[in-house]
Amino acid sequence: MRKTKGAILTVVLLLIVSSFLSSQQKVREADLPEKYRYWLKLVSYIILPVEKDVFLKLTSDRDRDIFIETFWKQRDPTLGTPENEYKDEHIKRFNHANKFYGRGTTREGWQTDMGRIYIILGPPASVERFEVAPDIVPCQAWSYYGDTKKDLPVHFVLLFYQKGGVGEYRLYDPAIDGPAALLMSKMDLDTTNYEDLYERIKERAPTLADISISLVPGEYYLGGYTPSPQNTIILANIFKSPRKDVNPSYATHFLGYKGIVSTEYLTNYVESDALVSLIEDPLTGLPFVHFSVAPRSLSYGHYEPKDQYYSNFRMDVSMRKGEDIIFQYNKDYSVYFTEKDLDRIRANGISIEDSFPAIEGQYKLIVLLQNSVGKEFSIHEKDIAIPDRGGKPRLFGPIQGYRLENFGTQVHIAFKILEHKLVVDPKNTFASGEQIVFSFGVVDCPQDLWKTGEVRTEIKGMRETNPTEKSFHFKLASASFSRVLSFFHSLPPNDLTPDYYELKLSLLDGEGHVLDEARSNFIVSAEKVLPHPEASAKVFSLANLHIYHHMRARQYDKMNMNEKAKAEYEIVCAKAPGYKEGILDYANFLLKVNQFDKAIDVNEGLREEGRFRFEYFLIRGKAQMGRGDFARAIDSFLEGNKIYNSDIRLLNSLGLCYYKTGEMKNALETLGASLRLNPDQEDVKKLVREIEKR
Repeated sequence: MRKTKGAILTVVLLLIVSSFLSSQQKVREADLPEKYRYWLKLVSYIILPVEKDVFLKLTSDRDRDIFIETFWKQRDPTLGTPENEYKDEHIKRFNHANKFYGRGTTREGWQTDMGRIYIILGPPASVERFEVAPDIVPCQAWSYYGDTKKDLPVHFVLLFYQKGGVGEYRLYDPAIDGPAALLMSKMDLDTTNYEDLYERIKERAPTLADISISLVPGEYYLGGYTPSPQNTIILANIFKSPRKDVNPSYATHFLGYKGIVSTEYLTNYVESDALVSLIEDPLTGLPFVHFSVAPRSLSYGHYEPKDQYYSNFRMDVSMRKGEDIIFQYNKDYSVYFTEKDLDRIRANGISIEDSFPAIEGQYKLIVLLQNSVGKEFSIHEKDIAIPDRGGKPRLFGPIQGYRLENFGTQVHIAFKILEHKLVVDPKNTFASGEQIVFSFGVVDCPQDLWKTGEVRTEIKGMRETNPTEKSFHFKLASASFSRVLSFFHSLPPNDLTPDYYELKLSLLDGEGHVLDEARSNFIVSAEKVLPHPEASAKVFSLANLHIYHHMRARQYDKMNMNEKAKAEYEIVCAKAPGYKEGILDYANFLLKVNQFDKAIDVNEGLREEGRFRFEYFLIRGKAQMGRGDFARAIDSFLEGNKIYNSDIRLLNSLGLCYYKTGEMKNALETLGASLRLNPDQEDVKKLVREIEKR
């Protein structure tokens, strides 16, 4: 199979290292093996602080080798080819600096100012030497053409000089060193008279005079001879330039996910755009988290027998409270396309969309997306807050898209409200030549507010001069009365001029009082047409609504919100009495809350189910044990043990029942079998010691 990889687009981020990363212990650089100490020297001018911080927290050479491979890959200008031109050029410059710029100094060449500049900027376009000019310290002027994308001048000249005429060549800063530093004789010299200094240098070396004032020849500060502070800024930008195009997220993800993402994927972190929205679904009455994740680089394979191109994604979603995973699931997405679609997919990319019901509370959402073609992964993390239901009237949204698609009311799909699916772009960027559709809703709206209230919508551009502004009013009564009111509105093409926009919603009562506000931001580009990623989402039939209630029941269960968990489990059993997964979880929940009789009743739904036959006997035995009926519990556990004899839960429960009934020999034998499976069970060891004493 042939594989092709597009270029990874990167953006500059200001990254705050999380407390998790800060708490990790660092290895001292001096304690690293020699090859890693050398590597840190090699990359000292291009490595980001967070990259070095992560590298020093790695504890094995294997992880360090993988990190180094990933480090260079993030800087590879031609991903998908065997060569890494950036790496090769950097090593070439480093070796050149060590060979030529360490002469006459106790430092290695890469540590000198000349070596540093050569490594960062490469060979100069031209070199002018001032080493025999009278009364001028030995100097060299290196001329460069700069990259304006990295805030460098189009053309600039860097000067190196020997301070006092001896020693190592130092990088000259006009604002800090000043022109006087370039003159050998300091007698009768006024170091603050810049015009006089300029004329003295010009007499001895005419082309050096301009360089002594400005790194950009011909540019003067306030029209005079005083060196501009802008020189110091230019130098700072030069030192920052090799770090500007690198997104450090891969480094923090490397440390945070090396135990979750397989090693073969870790070297291929791909930045992504993502959109997360909380939507109260008017059809089910449940709050949903909707998300769309679009990797900025797409690898795809070619299946020759069918002449098809494809990408295979695995999506792992988790919702966490601190270190606890409250809810998690995974799905597979296989995306197929033909050769005629190849250019469009390559240009637009692919977004993976999904949604799930969530319970009230504040959580961290983590979406891990892995593409088996190219062994790539993307991660999106976002803090989300799900409000309590039944409180004060409130807004959800707004959410922007570029068109609506119609679906029936009997299915659920990401970003669908009622029968309309909003087609979104995770970048929230729209062409000036396309319509913009936005949606929002009002939740827990009482009837009196529905009759008299409204939502005021204000759209305002961010530019300082003549920003575009628009406003609309939506009467709540224009939607049919229900607990969740939903609204859509379309802005025609060219209705908004290119700009950054804020969309603000205000929920007003009949007297104009603001009850709630909500905001979002989007961008209108000057382009008439923009590529949007091709969305891949799965349709869910609402005939299986019990599965969504099961998800909520498990979340409440995990959060120990027992009354709400029980209510959701009962909804599941009422809607789908034959749904075995729901019965299993409900029975285990009833064990947790010590409702043993109820657990036995519910558990009977698993009696004839072959897949859950072992779990049936385990739950029945635990419930009987909870009621104090140890003899019957032993019978149930023994039946379960015939099906599977290596389950620690069962063995520990059976051993305890033997202990309670005085069968000490059987208890020791059973608990010993459990400890052989898992020796790290202190409670079991303590019970064994107690039995042995008896």
